[in-house]
Amino acid sequence: MSKNFVGDFEESSGLITILSIDGGGIRGIIPATILVFLEKELQDLDGEDARIADYFDVIAGTSTGGLVSAMLTAPDAQNRPLFAAGDVKRFYLEHCPKIFPQISGPFATIRRLIRGFIGPKYDGKYLHKVIQQNLGSVKLGHTLTNVVIPAFDIKNLQPTVFSTFGVKKDNCLDVNLADVCMSTSAAPTYLPAHYFDAPTPRGGKREFNLIDGGVAANNPALLAVRDVKKNMRYVNSGEAPSEHLNSQKLLLISLGTGTSLLTKYSALAAAKWGLAGWLINQGSNPLIDVFTQASVDMVDLHISSIFQSTQSEENYLRIQDDTLSGEVSSLDIATKVNLDKLVKIGEELLDKPVSRVNLDTGRNEPAGKEQNRDALKRFARILSDERKRRQKCKPNA
Repeated sequence: MSKNFVGDFEESSGLITILSIDGGGIRGIIPATILVFLEKELQDLDGEDARIADYFDVIAGTSTGGLVSAMLTAPDAQNRPLFAAGDVKRFYLEHCPKIFPQISGPFATIRRLIRGFIGPKYDGKYLHKVIQQNLGSVKLGHTLTNVVIPAFDIKNLQPTVFSTFGVKKDNCLDVNLADVCMSTSAAPTYLPAHYFDAPTPRGGKREFNLIDGGVAANNPALLAVRDVKKNMRYVNSGEAPSEHLNSQKLLLISLGTGTSLLTKYSALAAAKWGLAGWLINQGSNPLIDVFTQASVDMVDLHISSIFQSTQSEENYLRIQDDTLSGEVSSLDIATKVNLDKLVKIGEELLDKPVSRVNLDTGRNEPAGKEQNRDALKRFARILSDERKRRQKCKPNA
């Protein structure tokens, strides 16, 4: 897909295609595993050179999902995606143990607690190094399709959304993709906040003081839809874009990084917590858990209601595992055993039934007999057909 998809859409009744990937630390390997399957299906249809970025007008990602989005869309020397989906999965398996080194040995629990109180659990140096090595000087505006990656500015106390749409309007946002990845993944208490600046047209500089985008939008799907609506251009129309674009024109695949259906905390226990209790409890960070999960579920609920209200549920696929417990539910236990378990969870998700949120209860429930595997095959065919249709519509086709 071209980043200038707007022109294609003006002249046809085709779909606008969106891929969204949640935040979730090492659990990003779950959507990465699912994307390996989707990319293989696309390759079976269109040849082994097919890549995820070829099929989506917008790829949105928060935190670990932002890193996946950047890897899928960054160009190599031949202006093709730098990473295939399989490369992303291997990246997680190889580098997560070094990004999140585990403390072991005598008094490991006490040492972890002390480290968490005096600073971030991890210094982020290896993460920054490996991101810089892979993305180098690639700019946000260089991505092979539109990306939407949120962070949060702690100086101005407002979200900063890095978007290739935004680059067209504000050159100050055409920053290094590596800086965007370091910012969106800077989860409070886990990794340090990220600072960088960018030159302004008048010779000054714009400062960015950023932390993890998950504090604002851990599920970035709604941001992606918003940016599409904001940037649609229609000829011979004086009405607002939102009056024209509805979910029947959208195809959206939203990939979660897993959550726990089990009761994790109780009000009776939380009523007694002070700062320490809200920061560290049962091996997790309750504050982070609460904020990120609330964001994820509210976005899914809102988007589901939009698609259901227009009878276009078949255009929206949300894949999420809500049965995680123990170490696999953590953001940072990056042992080989745990990473392998997460890969298995991603593979097993393919054989689970497609689920949709019940708008009355807020719970995800099976939507029928179709499995996620079959839904992804169906979406792959739609994506392939849409790409071929656009190729035929090009003047030089």
